[in-house]
Amino acid sequence: MGDPRLHTRFCDLVGVRHPIVQTGMGWVAGSRLTAATARAGGLGIIAAAPMTFEQMATAIEEVRAVTDAPFGVNLRTDATDVDRRVDHLITEGVRVASFAQAPGRAIVERLKEAGVLVIPTIGARRHAEKVAEWGVDAVIAQGAEGGGHTGNVPTTQLVPQVIDALDGTGVAVVAAGGFTDGRGLAAALAWGADAVAMGTRFLLTTDSDVPDAVKAVYLATPVTGTVVTRAIDGAPQRVVDTDLVRRLERSRLLAFPRAAVNALRFRRLTGTGLVELLAEGLRMKRNSELTWGQVAMAANAPMLTRASMVEGRTEVGILPTGQGVGSIDELPSCAELVERTITEASRALDRLGGVGEG
Repeated sequence: MGDPRLHTRFCDLVGVRHPIVQTGMGWVAGSRLTAATARAGGLGIIAAAPMTFEQMATAIEEVRAVTDAPFGVNLRTDATDVDRRVDHLITEGVRVASFAQAPGRAIVERLKEAGVLVIPTIGARRHAEKVAEWGVDAVIAQGAEGGGHTGNVPTTQLVPQVIDALDGTGVAVVAAGGFTDGRGLAAALAWGADAVAMGTRFLLTTDSDVPDAVKAVYLATPVTGTVVTRAIDGAPQRVVDTDLVRRLERSRLLAFPRAAVNALRFRRLTGTGLVELLAEGLRMKRNSELTWGQVAMAANAPMLTRASMVEGRTEVGILPTGQGVGSIDELPSCAELVERTITEASRALDRLGGVGEG
């Protein structure tokens, strides 16, 4: 029997054994990593945002083929086919729909009516309060230490604020941003969180399909080796500080033409035609109040991330990462990682309670 102190309301809500979430990292969290996390007792999330509809459907089938454990799918709310994707999650009985952007009341109500749990990622207390009004089931509160697109509020400040804001609402809080081990899980539970979410830590496992050469770069990155930059797509994003990132910072005058070309390349990869591309650009501009330059720049992140995570071309790609990368020095399996995290958390809680002290 597991440690009852680590069986939280999040475990009961989702139906997982452990309060651990593997985040939906674009180009990284495919069916293999998601299934491995689910089998280990955590919540694995398929990163469907950069996938075509057909690729997403196949990934769901692949996870289902190897485990009956619950898992989630991460969606983009500004995708032109988001309604079709939501319908597919409902039809397939996917347990969790996660979102990096606010999903909107209509999508939340539609998913909840069908029994799908809704878990958006937020980076500010006011965002947590807003989505709670829509009826979401949980939030992933990601602090500034998190990888990829991130805010500027540290995890140690954000998570307690969100917990206080959602007290009494019934909305579970998943802490994210810099977590890599069981001590972090114990700390998050001590704050009052219901689970932790980890991205970089799951990327650096043997179950991750990221090329070995890319993983080696991550493993060699010190805690001071990350940077938050706007040069990639106009929004703050934490990545490994590489020569490419520094060049992008120096060449912002060329950002728009470079990004426009990348936008067309990315849409060809995902099978999106010019009409659909323009429609999605209009939707993104309307929903996010972006300039046309920013809309075009938004294509940079997926293209540059794909170059590294799929093609292994670190010299021309970016490496999104949480600040916790500096404390990671090996590649366990997902099963080993989850088991170790739970063991470490139990020991940390024992120390807090004075267990084992003479």
